[in-house]
Amino acid sequence: MFRDITTLLKDPVGFRVTINELVKRYTGVKIDRVAAIEARGFIIGSALAYQLGLGFVPIRKQGKLPAETVGHDYELEYGADRIEMHVDAVSKGERVLLVDDLTATGGTAGAACKLIESMGGKIVECCFVIDLPDLGGRARLEKQGHKVFALCEFEGE
Repeated sequence: MFRDITTLLKDPVGFRVTINELVKRYTGVKIDRVAAIEARGFIIGSALAYQLGLGFVPIRKQGKLPAETVGHDYELEYGADRIEMHVDAVSKGERVLLVDDLTATGGTAGAACKLIESMGGKIVECCFVIDLPDLGGRARLEKQGHKVFALCEFEGE
């Protein structure tokens, strides 16, 4: 079954409640930047960054960003991929909140964490609207030493 947040996004009350819940969680937490994974992660991450008064870092697939980039290659269940961010997006020692719409296997989020850390950033937490625990993403990220938060979870694949 494909899980998707587009129905949540079109609901003005649901979308506002989602962002407000995340703002409550991270208000007062030392965060320097919010980084998010394309594409739906951008929607949640940019709204959250705006509400927290923080800068936003887009993490995109290879070749999509206009300036000089740094990237990280990673394995997927069905092949390999690469994500990138601008070389000046995160400075050494900055505390970064990573955001995406959901975590399934945790492969892309894990690669994003490694990319941020390769630039000297520190991951505060990996934040998702939805966790699909049966696919093991949360466990994978926690095994890599990252804190993980999700607003809700749905069992089943």
